[in-house]
Amino acid sequence: MTQTLFALHGGPGRRMVQPIVDRFGGTHRVLAPTHAGWDGTPRPDWYEGVDDLAIEYLDLVEDGDIEDVVLVATSFGGWVAAEMAIRDRGRRISGLVLIDVIGPQIPGLPIATPAADDPRLPKEVRDNFAVLAHYTARHPLGDPRLPRRVARLTVPTLFVWGEDDQVASLDYGRAYAANFPKAEFVTLPGIGHAPLMQAQERTLDLIADFLRS
Repeated sequence: MTQTLFALHGGPGRRMVQPIVDRFGGTHRVLAPTHAGWDGTPRPDWYEGVDDLAIEYLDLVEDGDIEDVVLVATSFGGWVAAEMAIRDRGRRISGLVLIDVIGPQIPGLPIATPAADDPRLPKEVRDNFAVLAHYTARHPLGDPRLPRRVARLTVPTLFVWGEDDQVASLDYGRAYAANFPKAEFVTLPGIGHAPLMQAQERTLDLIADFLRS
């Protein structure tokens, strides 16, 4: 059975997970959808939260009868991945790779999400961050329930974290990872919030090692 990688992108858009497609597309089935509303894609009016994306993707997996799914997620995609794993009653998800992700609200460790109207960002990125703000409106500081919910997960989980992340700090990452029963935490010195861009080969090698383990 071919292992499936389900790549979940963060706020800037799908291009952030393209290295996963390029590296593993020849050896694995790779699914890398664009979240509804990003990059000008349609978003149903009733899509109001992260859980709507999670349920859509779980339906995709279940309708396709796909098993042995490893979720590989960066930034906001990690929030979606956590919600998917929590709801995976069919036990189709076999592992998680979480790369500088956001999602939980952790007291004393706030997330510094870029403002959607930051003029330093390209317009398409600003538009995508505006969509991100819509999905996170119910929990703009993160979901305080998430740490308790992920504590029930039993699948192996790899955390990859840039030590210089200015969006979600290293302490934030460690505090979140501590809630996962089967988590390994790997740090990348000198790297910020986007290891797949800033330390591409090292990050992809870590994913490859995790898939072989």
